[in-house]
Amino acid sequence: MKIYKENLPNPENFIEDIIDGDIKSGKINEVVTRFPPEPNGYLHIGHAKSLCINYGIKQKYNGKFNVRFDDTNPLKEDEEYVESIKRDIAWLGCEWDGLYYASDYFAKMYDCALTLIEKGLAYVCDLTAEEIKQSRGNLIEGGKESPYRNRSIEENLDLFKRMKEGEFADGQKCLRAKIDMSSPNINMRDPVIYRVLHASHQNTGNRWCVYPMYDFAHPIEDAIEGITHSICTLEFEDHRPLYDWVVENCDFPHPLPQQIEFARLNITDTIMSKRFLKRLVDDKVVDGWDDPRMPTLSGLRRRGYPPEAIVDFCKRIGVSKANSEVDQEYLESCVRDYLNAHAKRAMAVTNPIEVIIADAASETLITENHPADPTMGEREMTFSNRIFIDGDDFSINPPPKYHRLQEGGYVRLKGAYIIHCDRVETENGATKLFCSIVPNSKSGNDTSGLKVKGVIQWVDANNCVKIKLKKLQSLLVPGDGDFIDRLNPDSLIEVDALGEKLLENAECGERFQFMRIGYFAADNTSTRELPVYNEIVPLKDSFNKKK
Repeated sequence: MKIYKENLPNPENFIEDIIDGDIKSGKINEVVTRFPPEPNGYLHIGHAKSLCINYGIKQKYNGKFNVRFDDTNPLKEDEEYVESIKRDIAWLGCEWDGLYYASDYFAKMYDCALTLIEKGLAYVCDLTAEEIKQSRGNLIEGGKESPYRNRSIEENLDLFKRMKEGEFADGQKCLRAKIDMSSPNINMRDPVIYRVLHASHQNTGNRWCVYPMYDFAHPIEDAIEGITHSICTLEFEDHRPLYDWVVENCDFPHPLPQQIEFARLNITDTIMSKRFLKRLVDDKVVDGWDDPRMPTLSGLRRRGYPPEAIVDFCKRIGVSKANSEVDQEYLESCVRDYLNAHAKRAMAVTNPIEVIIADAASETLITENHPADPTMGEREMTFSNRIFIDGDDFSINPPPKYHRLQEGGYVRLKGAYIIHCDRVETENGATKLFCSIVPNSKSGNDTSGLKVKGVIQWVDANNCVKIKLKKLQSLLVPGDGDFIDRLNPDSLIEVDALGEKLLENAECGERFQFMRIGYFAADNTSTRELPVYNEIVPLKDSFNKKK
């Protein structure tokens, strides 16, 4: 189902109910959570939900919050991803108490594997990955035991140490937990917990040629760090028995960490997979991980999304055990709410039409930066006898009840004067308007007595700047099938425009409401010669209207 504002969950949630019970029973004295991304790509909006849950629990219970890089697969991980994840977490305002790597614990994990072998709970297997997959059975039929399952403890210890010393090739041997090949939970059918992999690691170099599997490494990491509540998404629910089996049989002290699952964040027409996002980057469908169309946190930051709005969105949608899909426009509505209150106003025009005002004198006007927040101050705008208005604000053949400019009509220029369109000239396809000022109609001191319904933006032709607007839409169009077949050809449309002079020097990421156009942020490709602005969200709130 789709989530709309009227059926959002109560801010209280089942995770906090569990934690409250653990505190009340005396099971724990301090709450410790963690956020454990694998550094194999950039974080996306879905990760923000997990971040906000874990960090929000730390704040509510005055506990601790760790960030841990689950770097157990050197073939996919890179220092670039590590640094990007750190930036994104800090940008969202989440402050970690400890910063760790799974690779910090490789020696301890190896010792835990030895402990399991010594207990007769793990064995070295010579089956290939495909043979293991075939032998595990399915939901109807049980698995078939490996012919190597009953090797002696001594033989398994010897083989595993030789695996560590690099004697065997990749895939030649692996270490499997010895649990139950007839278990109804396939994850418990002697899962692989170590594999041979001769690959350099971004953190440990070439020290290791055996690496733990995620399902084995993760509970050990949590236990070492004293994590009390290991919060993860629903796809790991069937892995919880294995999680518990590992921490119980590796002799960690109580209380043991507790895994709790919640429904992951899904947003309509949004790619929520690092693997698919990486494909877009590798195939150059987008301009890198921080392309402003990408749902990565770095892409949203470049686009101009305020981190406060993302945190607010995650709090509003809450947590649940049921999978659901949030309307993309609800996220945009949260962003718009924030920007409406915090973004400075500025004027820009697209498809500009030249307006000559014969009786206008050059002057400097003062206008507010935000109509409802005087603390944002004021700015100066120049006004002269030659201005530009937006092409959509003039019509030669206007429809009924048209409140913008037409020949013989009136309109107010925002922060300036009421003007009358005296005549229109068209030459070589270009339209030029000749207008006059209505006497005594200056904004803030209007005594003209003339009431007009239309108020439009404008820029001084003698003191404006050329800018480029990037109009952005979802990378996907609605539908089913492979996401590559659903790519939106109109996800990026570049529009030339003219803006107030102040837009020439905006800092990267600075946000504005371009009046009657949308919310925009200065892009990192901007130059003084050509400022570039990304559309953050449009002005129109389709979400609340749709409700």
